[in-house]
Amino acid sequence: MGQYGNQPDFITNDIQTVTPVAAASLTAADSLNGSIIYVGTSSSADLQVIPAGSVGSSGSGLPGLAQAITFKNIPQGEWFPVVVDYVLSNATTATDLVAGK
Repeated sequence: MGQYGNQPDFITNDIQTVTPVAAASLTAADSLNGSIIYVGTSSSADLQVIPAGSVGSSGSGLPGLAQAITFKNIPQGEWFPVVVDYVLSNATTATDLVAGK
């Protein structure tokens, strides 16, 4: 967002609520396709994500828990500036999540 002259500095597309999914049951339909996440409620919570473009080695073409990154003590009430494809339920304790591009 906003790094290039042809990109706006605000969310314009694909705004949706996020339901975290288990790493063991990811599907292509679960992908957020390179979105950033708004964290509604955190109270020193964690957010576990798979960054955009990560590919697993399972042969399915889908990433897995090995590609996950857990951010600890994330702030609430703001957009988290990491572009992600998946939010995982394995270690995510933040709630009221919204994705957008």
